[in-house]
Amino acid sequence: MTSSGEVWSSFTHDPRDPQHAALRASDQDRAVIQQVLADGYADGRLDRAEYDERSDRTVAARTLGELPAIVDDLVSTSLTPTRSGLARATAEDIHRRAVAAWRADVREATIGFLVPSIICVVIWSLVMWGGFFWPGFVMLGTGINLVRVAVRRSELVASHERRLEKKRAKELGQPWTPNDKASE
Repeated sequence: MTSSGEVWSSFTHDPRDPQHAALRASDQDRAVIQQVLADGYADGRLDRAEYDERSDRTVAARTLGELPAIVDDLVSTSLTPTRSGLARATAEDIHRRAVAAWRADVREATIGFLVPSIICVVIWSLVMWGGFFWPGFVMLGTGINLVRVAVRRSELVASHERRLEKKRAKELGQPWTPNDKASE
């Protein structure tokens, strides 16, 4: 548990967040800090006296806000914005991202159609020109997915919107409730 992300995601509430700093620390929260200290001691980043002093501070900590200072030189304590940036996204932003995801699906389906089809046609033309056109089976199989993605645009965009809304709710720490528009 040495990576910063693993440490802070192990807490019931992120102690670096000012809105959670005044909350009482649980035994589980203190155990997370104790594990970071134990890892630091095992790695030689803390001597015995410093480990003991920080362990005592951890046990004495009453609020979540007291915990980051104990390990600030062992793991990063800076609050990093969410990677996806969905916490502040509006419904229009989510729709725009969903359409972009659908376009990426179309690109993938197109590549999934073209690459095997071209390879098979090249092999067919080099080996058995004028014979039975067996690459048609490959083209048919891979083309079905391309047509499905292109034709089912609204369904796939709505599916991507639901996925993004769930992800946003998770980032905000809220339960996900389906949007009426996306669940239709």
